[in-house]
Amino acid sequence: MDPFDGSSSLRHDEDSWCPWARFSSWLECVCVVTFDLELGQAIELVYPQDVKLTEKEKTSICYLSFPDSYSGCLGDTQFSFRLRQSVGRRTSRFTDDVYNRDAPLSLQRETSHFFGFVYFRQVKDISVKRGYFQKSLVLVSRLPYTHLFHSLLQIIAPEFFEKQEPCLEAVCNEIDQWASPVPGLTLNLPLMGAVLQVRIPSKTDKPGGSPIRQTPRENLLPAPTVLPTIHELDLFKCFQSVLIHLQMLWELMLLGEPVVVMAPSPTVSSEIVLALVSSISPLKFCCDFRPYFTIHDSEFREYTTRTQAPPNVVLGVTNPFFIKTFQTWPHIVRLGEIKMAGDLPKQVKVKKLSKLKTLDTKPGNTTHQSPDLSLETSFIAERVSGFQRKRPSEVQSAILRRHLLELTQSFIIPLERYMASLMPLQRSVTPWKTPPQIRPFSQEEFMSTLDHTGPQLTSMLKGDWMGLYRKFFRSPNFNGWYRQRNKEMTQKLESLHLEVICDADLLGWAKDKSEVEIVDLILKLREKLNKARQQQLQVKDGVLDKLDGFISSIISSLPEDLQIVLNTH
Repeated sequence: MDPFDGSSSLRHDEDSWCPWARFSSWLECVCVVTFDLELGQAIELVYPQDVKLTEKEKTSICYLSFPDSYSGCLGDTQFSFRLRQSVGRRTSRFTDDVYNRDAPLSLQRETSHFFGFVYFRQVKDISVKRGYFQKSLVLVSRLPYTHLFHSLLQIIAPEFFEKQEPCLEAVCNEIDQWASPVPGLTLNLPLMGAVLQVRIPSKTDKPGGSPIRQTPRENLLPAPTVLPTIHELDLFKCFQSVLIHLQMLWELMLLGEPVVVMAPSPTVSSEIVLALVSSISPLKFCCDFRPYFTIHDSEFREYTTRTQAPPNVVLGVTNPFFIKTFQTWPHIVRLGEIKMAGDLPKQVKVKKLSKLKTLDTKPGNTTHQSPDLSLETSFIAERVSGFQRKRPSEVQSAILRRHLLELTQSFIIPLERYMASLMPLQRSVTPWKTPPQIRPFSQEEFMSTLDHTGPQLTSMLKGDWMGLYRKFFRSPNFNGWYRQRNKEMTQKLESLHLEVICDADLLGWAKDKSEVEIVDLILKLREKLNKARQQQLQVKDGVLDKLDGFISSIISSLPEDLQIVLNTH
């Protein structure tokens, strides 16, 4: 039996009337994971009940939804994980294309991974044989809306642990009434008597723009709680113990280097991994990353083998077993508990791999390379000073996010400028020829432009920028960036070509052409139109309809037998 056979489920139907269509635009499912004395971690409930998860996915969710026993998490704990979907799984087609076209790259809907957002409760309970109540409520989604989904869990979970399944069913039905997430829109999301107001970011947003403001025109009762972000973390809280190494960590993320984060809890682990991955925004992090990784993970052997170089992945772990397992990895970050009260945590030190003791558990960074750029000590000193003056964490985080954004933009703007120069001139696009090709990317030609248009124009940082670019060219992040930009430019050329065809006198051209030439033109135009609609190319209003009209006019002037063939083609 095909585990992905959806014959009994209409959840992914494109029709608006299908059950759970709106729910599926936000969440894949909600899982309840409990501890069974005979089975260990086990899924107690999946909702909606017709959701299709493979046994491998269920097993992964079970293990990733509980902290390691070493973490000692008593009370309520929230964290995140990311797992690989099983091969052959059908994606949710009904909104992916439109949503991903308009969403920022870092917030696009995942096609090969699920995110899990966990609310874990462990409290003493003498009625249970083991003496503890242990259960997790997990939101599984393809969307990386970390802040939104953890905010939802803070509302849902306490009520669920009291009322169990009926509460969960009511919540899922409420979510199924929400409008689907559309980039650029502000939405009011009712849930259990509260209303959350969120804005879905768009790729047209200015990087580092202001958070949303509450819309005053709606007299909603109850008044909505405004979430200023659906995905951003408290960066200062995450990075406070590694501030002096933030620039080095930014370089490691930029280059897609293998990094292990060893943390005391899944909360700290998942937050620091997600913060690291987001540090190069708006550049998309194109490597794998696992905010919380366990020895039971299906990729455990793949990521811990010593027969080949470590993969390009960022792993967050809490089990001390990994200290020895990952001792040969090139970059290791060890963290203590994150605290926001009192003095700034002692800054962890950087150690060379050759000086690493096998079972070294003290907080610190281990790396085999030095940063290419010099440390901006004044910026770090300002953050420390702000902490000592008790500047609010959200202010410190905003400054930190702006600093990382400017650093990334200084690096990426020269690449964007050079890439734009590879685009053919608009006047070279003519209706009677195939669109001209984009010139190939030449690393050496790009490097020759840096003296006049390099990062020094926008950044005060000194260092080996050229060396950093050469390393970047060998990374998955460059490959992902180049492929995306090349795709966008190719689509732009296709759009321009359609527009110049639309402006040309096609009817006049067809007057003295043979039937073979005319049929060939019609078939090529139809192919271009179909491709444009499938790719949702952004062309001037009316262009596609005008070309449809031209095709119809030309066909009507042909012999009847040809008309029949072309109209049924």
